[in-house]
Amino acid sequence: MSHTAHIPSHRKPRRSASKLALRAGVAGGVLGTIAVAGAAGPANAEPVTETIEMPTLNADLSADLSSVVAASAEATQQVALDQELQAQEDAAATKAAKEAKTAKAEAERKAEAEEAQRKAEAKAKAEAAAERASRSSERTTLSASGGDSAEDGGGSSYDSGQATGSAAAIVAFARAQVGDAYVMGSTGPNSWDCSGLVQAAYRQAGVDLPRVSGDQSSRGTSVSLDDLQPGDILYWGSRSNSYHVAIYVGGGNFVGAQNPGTGVVERSLDYDMPSGAVRVL
Repeated sequence: MSHTAHIPSHRKPRRSASKLALRAGVAGGVLGTIAVAGAAGPANAEPVTETIEMPTLNADLSADLSSVVAASAEATQQVALDQELQAQEDAAATKAAKEAKTAKAEAERKAEAEEAQRKAEAKAKAEAAAERASRSSERTTLSASGGDSAEDGGGSSYDSGQATGSAAAIVAFARAQVGDAYVMGSTGPNSWDCSGLVQAAYRQAGVDLPRVSGDQSSRGTSVSLDDLQPGDILYWGSRSNSYHVAIYVGGGNFVGAQNPGTGVVERSLDYDMPSGAVRVL
């Protein structure tokens, strides 16, 4: 072998300028500047006597980068959740306000309707009271006229006094039930409705009346309220289509099963003036 033969060096070979620059670019900073300067040196420069180890991305740096990315994604997701929650709260508030407005309007409408109904009822009661007062005045006048006629040998049967014969049995039975309860559809012996009481009372005189008030008021003949006799059937409504009946017992009074609040009572005609009357006996 020649004495001038090249003996391989045991030093690490000099890295190429391009690889050094690439690695310096990844690492950045001052080391990058050094790498670029080395690559720009003359081609026949003496080989370096030391190897420069460049920093590399290690596992810890990768883990830190992943943590940053994850934290950013989590923050973005949290912002989206917050915005969605705020939107839901705004929608709920809008809905609640709308429902409150609707409820207020409904309450006001209901209050107005109740007030209108109350006024209508008060007006109806006032008109009924005025009508009753007018009728009472008319009856007082008729009663006074009847008294004058009695002195002249005449008289009115409106206040005919004691019942006789079959009428007496009807009146006695009706008065005996005063104080019993009113129960719709009941026919005795301790509770009645209006037509049930009239039917039972007439049975005492051997007269079989229909069960309901409309049919009862269609029997017999019509009589004037100024010419009543004990035992006559009083009705409210129209004849053959009445909604309530009672028995005239004389003295300007009637006995009837009025309603659940009063039960069977004896009252003056002034209490509730009937629409008409029929005579069956």
